Amino acid sequence: MALIDDIVAGAAQMQAWRRDIHAHPELGFEERRTADLVAARLEAFGLKVHRGVGRTGVVGVLRAGSARRAVGLRADMDALPIVEANAFAHRSTHDGRMHACGHDGHTAMLLGAAQYLARTRRFDGTVNFIFQPAEEGLGGARAMIDDGLFERFPCDAIYGMHNRPGLPLGKLAVRAGPMMAGGAYFDIDITGRGAHGARPESGIDPVLAASHLSIALQSIVSRNVRPLDAAVVSVTMIRGGDAYNVIPQTVRLSGTVRAFTREVMALIEERMRRIARGTAETFGATAAVDFRTIFAPTVNDPREAAFVAGVCAEVAGEDNVNRNPNLIVASEDFSFMLEKVPGCYFNIGNGDGELACEVHNPSYDFNDAALPLGASVFARIVETRLARAASRRAPPSSPPP
Repeated sequence: MALIDDIVAGAAQMQAWRRDIHAHPELGFEERRTADLVAARLEAFGLKVHRGVGRTGVVGVLRAGSARRAVGLRADMDALPIVEANAFAHRSTHDGRMHACGHDGHTAMLLGAAQYLARTRRFDGTVNFIFQPAEEGLGGARAMIDDGLFERFPCDAIYGMHNRPGLPLGKLAVRAGPMMAGGAYFDIDITGRGAHGARPESGIDPVLAASHLSIALQSIVSRNVRPLDAAVVSVTMIRGGDAYNVIPQTVRLSGTVRAFTREVMALIEERMRRIARGTAETFGATAAVDFRTIFAPTVNDPREAAFVAGVCAEVAGEDNVNRNPNLIVASEDFSFMLEKVPGCYFNIGNGDGELACEVHNPSYDFNDAALPLGASVFARIVETRLARAASRRAPPSSPPP
């Protein structure tokens, strides 16, 4: 591996930052302590720091040379509402909150890259270090965008990274085009007419309608979505009724939808509304559908993905880079940034075997051994994409500067 020596030398410091953040997790839009830590470090490195972008987000700006080119590097900062099961010294000190997705590691890696780049400045242009709040379904990316992120901090390209349990330490995965699914939540309220459980003929049973609707919704993917277009419709909750002998007035079905294009997501929504209305009417009931797109599909620009894969190969070795990993059905709100600016989102191995505890699990922990690799890749992306004119070097597949 061709890790950056200065970054490797600072691995213990990155680990200390990471474990401090892990011990003090904060939920979306509550990342005040984390934002303070990030802002203080960036200011100490000599960056110009902007607080409160998208409520609790932080952007650090670093310039070198005279070029007007600019890139963005993004890390997420929020934790999850999970009770941590780990017993190590840096476990969460906040009951019911935990860094169970590795955002503490992402933040530490980006700080490590910022420290190195601020010290060396071997690039020509501007780097915007974007520390995003509220990635876990609360709309942090959109909040920053709505707060003028790309107008205030223009980027020619933007890059993000996420750890991947099960992917061995030292490995990276980059995929062109769709990489992660868009995600939506839905609630369908079916309204009938309440009645005595012994006299169903006197009412309109929303439970019966909801049962049929739950099955009918599965026809959307099997009979409306092309077999080549992966999608998921899952009913995960059915709520209704309060007594054994009462047919309720209303029942709510709730769940999630995943798809890899906006077009398929729109198709599923249209079919869901039609099927819900028709099924309810079959039983004399009515249905109201609330369909909310929480995450857009994460789609990497092909040229930027090829560029990032080349940088990853330079740092980690070609044999350690998977350029065609499987699609990921989970979702990521960095997708909204990629809809505004071309870029690439990629994975770094968090370890396999005993280290492969999945994210969103109470026993998860970010693997500190991945910190130097992640920070080195972030730094090399900048040095390659914003290479000085006299020594500009980039993989043949990279986009023009």
